[in-house]
Amino acid sequence: MKFKILIIVLILSFVNINSLFSQKNYSEKADIAFDAGQFYKAVDLYKYSYAKAKGKEQKAEIVFKTALCYRLINNSKQAEIWFKKAIKKGYPSPLATLYFADAKKLNGKYDEAVEQYEKYKNYVPDDKRADLGITSCTEAKQWIEHPTRYKVNQVYYFNSKQSDFCPAFGKNDFKVIFFTSSREGATGNKINDVTGQYYTDIFRSRVDRKGKWSEPVPLGKGVNSEYDEGAISLNLKANNLYYTSFRENKEGKLGCQIYFSKKQGVEWSKGEIIPIAADSITVGHPAISEDELILYFVSDMKGGQGGKDIWKITRESITQSWGKAENLSSEINTSGNEMFPYIHKDGTLYFSSDGHSGMGGLDIFEATPTPDGKWKIENLKSPINSSYDDFGIVFEGDIERGYFSTNRRGGKGSDDVYQFYLPPIEFNIEGVVKNEKSEDIIAGADINLIGSDGTNEMKKSEANGSFSFKLNPNTDYRVITKKGGFLNGKGKETTKGLTENKTFKLDVFMSPDDSRIVLPNILYDLGKWDLRPESLVSLEKLVEILNDNPNITIEIGSHTDFRGGADYNMELSAKRAKSVVDFLVTYGIDQDRLTSKGYGESMPKTIDKKEARKYSFLEEGDILNEFFINQLPNNEQKEICHQINRRTDFGVTGRDYIPKIKKRRY
Repeated sequence: MKFKILIIVLILSFVNINSLFSQKNYSEKADIAFDAGQFYKAVDLYKYSYAKAKGKEQKAEIVFKTALCYRLINNSKQAEIWFKKAIKKGYPSPLATLYFADAKKLNGKYDEAVEQYEKYKNYVPDDKRADLGITSCTEAKQWIEHPTRYKVNQVYYFNSKQSDFCPAFGKNDFKVIFFTSSREGATGNKINDVTGQYYTDIFRSRVDRKGKWSEPVPLGKGVNSEYDEGAISLNLKANNLYYTSFRENKEGKLGCQIYFSKKQGVEWSKGEIIPIAADSITVGHPAISEDELILYFVSDMKGGQGGKDIWKITRESITQSWGKAENLSSEINTSGNEMFPYIHKDGTLYFSSDGHSGMGGLDIFEATPTPDGKWKIENLKSPINSSYDDFGIVFEGDIERGYFSTNRRGGKGSDDVYQFYLPPIEFNIEGVVKNEKSEDIIAGADINLIGSDGTNEMKKSEANGSFSFKLNPNTDYRVITKKGGFLNGKGKETTKGLTENKTFKLDVFMSPDDSRIVLPNILYDLGKWDLRPESLVSLEKLVEILNDNPNITIEIGSHTDFRGGADYNMELSAKRAKSVVDFLVTYGIDQDRLTSKGYGESMPKTIDKKEARKYSFLEEGDILNEFFINQLPNNEQKEICHQINRRTDFGVTGRDYIPKIKKRRY
């Protein structure tokens, strides 16, 4: 049942809807019930009058009105069925197609809904509701496919087979919950012709030391009346209650206003109306600010954006009177309905709306104040929002946890209270330590995880070379691996700026310190030994290796192909090796750790596993000497081998170098 719309008397919005239809004697009683907002009662009357109606037009009109009743009591399943019937009966208004599309959207049939919105757009091109519906369906599908990290669960201990909605915390330790319900035990104990359920009352539940919630009990008659009580809000101390209530006005007609009650011992004082607007104007859904100087509410009073808007009144102090009502803003309020405001203690406004792009009926939105005095509006998306009505959210203080109301399927009643929470973001890093040269796994390596937040964890790689760590948010990490016979390996990752769970994959390669390691992309012009700029990246990598392994000394070797004279190649390679050493010294590497040697063409390259995988005509273990290259079938393959032979590498010559202590200059 659409109690949330009932509570702000949407009845008043539809009193004039029968101006669309000619009054007929055959449905007079049904029309009277409809005009009075007694939609539940009107459904049966329309179905009865349908059997006695004559003519296609009359029957189509009755079917459409029946569909409207189901729409207004929020039975989207029946609304879809009956709007489809109205269209088949030839009901002339394009609204039948629009409402048919809305019903399909509420039932989560987004693709079918888009088809109907497109049809309605052809009928009424200038109506923005068609474009909004299409956009909503498109976004809803994306949000369902990629939900947020929030987790949502039904709260069985609050819910009944009737409507239970609009929770509010009744104590600052969050161990008391107030909510509105149409369950048995209400003060009036009468059936509401609008909804077919009992009139709603405000109920309360407490949690004991074992974490078990008590059976909900209604507040006293000072607050609850024989008619409907609705959305509520409490101050920080939970001793002042602001709530929505239907009461008879001086003319004996039901009016919806906001009332105030103060806690006196264990009971609540008799509710007093807060004078916001005339009796004839609907006012409800209070949300009190933390200092109780701003009261947000919902109304359809003049001066709004259309439908139900969120308004506010303010006062200078708690003892002073409330000021004039102000419409909140055009960023928040739309031509649709904005309802159920809630002010978080950080100043964020939460509300429900069917006028912004959403997933179905009412969606919950977050409005954040901007420096220029405006609001940034965001849909909370799935799973908090659904294709049904989602509304009445409340947070447990600063924690990303709380409750909200929804009539989504799978609940216990027509409206139910659900809990939501945001689990902590989880980051992990997993990897394998491998031999750089052979790609074999390395078991038993020491792995050190170092974080910018002070993290410093140690473990060894498993028998299969694997390792894993849990990571913290907003942190830069380094992974350093060590094992005898290998140069230290390292990798890095960061969790900074990440808002979703993530598992990093990081394989760390360690080079054997008894083999020569090729430095890629060390380039020279033909016949010259000056390093080209492209060599900088590779040489900076070598600087890192030397800094990460401060106790090793190395020999830089340079190699040529066998083309050209042997003596010339030897001299050229020696000069090229020395140019690398000179570069490393300029980067702060101690000269004592470095030697250089030119090998000319005397050490042809032996193909390793990586190179064999890269070049299909080579196999692991091939030696690229003059005989091997000359027997290759084409010049392209020969040139590749010459290029592989022209390389700069290094080998470890010692492992016990003691770094010099650099004197600080003053």
